[in-house]
Amino acid sequence: MASQQTVTVAGRRLKLTNLDKELYPETGTTKAEVIEYFQTVAEAMLPALRGRPVTRKRWPDGPGTEDSPKDAFFRKNLEDSAPSWVPRLGLEHSDHVNIYPLAQDQATLAWFGQVAALELHVPQWRFDADVAPFIPAEQRGEPPVAARSNPDRLVLDLDPGPGTELAECAQVAHWCREILDDMGLPSIPATSGSKGIHLYAALQGEYTSEEVSQVAKELARALESDHPKEVVSQMKKAARKNKVFIDWSQNNANKTTVAPYSLRGRSHPWVAAPRTWEELEDPDLKQLDFQEVMQRLADGIDPLADLVADSPTEDALSTYRSMRDASKTPEPVPKASPSARNGDPIFVIQEHHASRLHYDTRLERHGVLVSWAVPKGPPLKAGTQRLAVQTEDHPLEYAEFEGTIPKGEYGGGEVSIWDSGTVDIEKWEQDKVVFVLHGQPDGGLKAKPRRYALVRTEGKDWLIRMTKDQPRSKRPKKEPKPLPDPLPSPMLATLGKPSDMRGRDWVYEAKWDGYRMLAGIGPGDEGPEVQLRSRNGKDYTAVFPELAELADLAPPGTVLDGEVVALNAASRPDFGRLQQRGRLSSQREIDRAAHRIPVHFMVFDVLHTPQEGDVTDLSYRRRREILFELLSAGEQVQLPEDLGEELDHAMEISLDLQLEGIIAKRPDSPYYPGRRSEDWLKIKHDNHADVVIIGYRRGRGGRAKTFGSLLLGITEEDDQLRYAGRVGTGFSDADLTELRRMLDGITRKTPPVDDVPGEDASDATWVTPKLTAEVKHSGITRDHRLRHPSWRRLLTD
Repeated sequence: MASQQTVTVAGRRLKLTNLDKELYPETGTTKAEVIEYFQTVAEAMLPALRGRPVTRKRWPDGPGTEDSPKDAFFRKNLEDSAPSWVPRLGLEHSDHVNIYPLAQDQATLAWFGQVAALELHVPQWRFDADVAPFIPAEQRGEPPVAARSNPDRLVLDLDPGPGTELAECAQVAHWCREILDDMGLPSIPATSGSKGIHLYAALQGEYTSEEVSQVAKELARALESDHPKEVVSQMKKAARKNKVFIDWSQNNANKTTVAPYSLRGRSHPWVAAPRTWEELEDPDLKQLDFQEVMQRLADGIDPLADLVADSPTEDALSTYRSMRDASKTPEPVPKASPSARNGDPIFVIQEHHASRLHYDTRLERHGVLVSWAVPKGPPLKAGTQRLAVQTEDHPLEYAEFEGTIPKGEYGGGEVSIWDSGTVDIEKWEQDKVVFVLHGQPDGGLKAKPRRYALVRTEGKDWLIRMTKDQPRSKRPKKEPKPLPDPLPSPMLATLGKPSDMRGRDWVYEAKWDGYRMLAGIGPGDEGPEVQLRSRNGKDYTAVFPELAELADLAPPGTVLDGEVVALNAASRPDFGRLQQRGRLSSQREIDRAAHRIPVHFMVFDVLHTPQEGDVTDLSYRRRREILFELLSAGEQVQLPEDLGEELDHAMEISLDLQLEGIIAKRPDSPYYPGRRSEDWLKIKHDNHADVVIIGYRRGRGGRAKTFGSLLLGITEEDDQLRYAGRVGTGFSDADLTELRRMLDGITRKTPPVDDVPGEDASDATWVTPKLTAEVKHSGITRDHRLRHPSWRRLLTD
């Protein structure tokens, strides 16, 4: 590459010089490679930068090496030599105004690389979008002074003190995550590229920087109180030895944090890299450099995308305006940036006779109408799905537009309103939207509330499906057939593999990671009452009070089979969170937990109905039909649809949803209460094994009061219990404490099996083999030991 050249980036001309200059001598990384990195990560990085003042930390000669570091300097005011097209805004301080650049496109990022601005630091707030800060200086003259908006994210900086490392930061990050999840603030971790970890949680701009900072401070203090030996929230450096410092102060309006995907000015080109929570569980967790980050993005790994996807953008209508000339089209083309309004969200479906007839389906979200073009119109039959192509966001004023768009203009043709009204948004995720439309008496929806699901397939292509669980009015009360007393035991599945299903018809369901539960709805003194029973008959009715809504969703006389799950911040089943609920017995604790960790009941079968009574003799397919006729979905009760009849497709969906596997069921099979049947097969992604705990080994350090590992046995085909190895990973603090309490009550002097190796038995405490558990592993060794087992859960039920 030439040492100097003029390039065009995002339509802007930029002169690049000294491209072969080594900025990171330890790796030989040149300025050209730094600029290339900024261009490569631009799509992932820019959403976290846009609208924020960028403070640059520059190393004109590079950071140097650890033995010979070079000087850097912070730059707030925009350089006089900056290209005129760099967007900029003024920020007023008590005695002066700083002019900051804004990173709006790849061109500005390329210029940052040209001036060796390796570290980009931004606050947690954006400029007030009403000032229109996105017009470059060459078109505007003197930049206006703008105000700060409320912060749209909360950040915690986890900094390892002397004697601690990245692993300790990861542990503290998980503790922070639990609290943020309970607050309804799902978080994304990022290894900082320096020593520690940053945590980001999206906000909706409802609170000031001072209020957010105070919340972060209280969170840090709470964790310090819970974990005084591991966590410190004080600013004094002397207090940080052997502890992780939770720096909450970066939420202050005057503070900045190194931006996600920014390079760091260290001897190695490390990056402030967003990570997945699964990565933080790796004991070999380390910082990532720029080449690793580029490869991750090429592989589609961008954890930050989930954080910025729901953040209000600074001007969601910029694309809409760029496609229309207000002097030529009757469509509304507002100049002001969109802002949220009060009142129920609205929708409109417009019949659009353009080059081809289609139905523009628009839902209100963050002050705009998020839009899809549906060629054949939204389906009106449950279970039917059609193509929907996402288009640019439209202004709210478009909800009332009808008329003729001139020929030759974008979307030219006749537009009329097919239906409009209010929308209930039940779920809004990056790749899935579930909503209920309430249209007009004479509208195309036939005056019925309609529930739809929009699911992204690829890029802008989505499918719109009218769900099977449609809203319905409450059923008239009927005298139900009495519930079976007691409730039957559930039918159980057999562990299998894909080869077990050759030559037979199967239907596939998701395998949920939760508590198997039967629910009975029966008559009570004050109306229908719900009872919940686990597979061994334990009463969970009081433990999960939110599932009492079943009484409003199914008629008395109904017995349902399903799985109770607790969801994490990514809306995935989390067995650890469910265990927190399942262990509670105090009514006060249960009521509090029901708000912090609500559970969901995934219903997949019906055993008894008020009309027919026992329906277990009917086929699985017929029972599913009855189930969808009988039960309505609610806030905590869900009716998951099956995954179809193609095994590969079902397994792929299960992986995408981060579930542990699928259940394969024969469509003509009856329900066998209390029996394990090969008509139902469990197919798991990982290797799982049911084991028996036969002892434990002494713990050290933080586990001195619990145990280091559990010794395991497996019952072989000849019903003999044999040694299967030991497991020491995958435990939560609550698991360690609860298991040790249980084990202390069943200790014995001799091992239950006779084939434990001496090195494993040397410091073992033996227990009576009463407790069964599930572990995952990477295979079986030649001597019949589990390879790399990891704890999953205790099978108490």
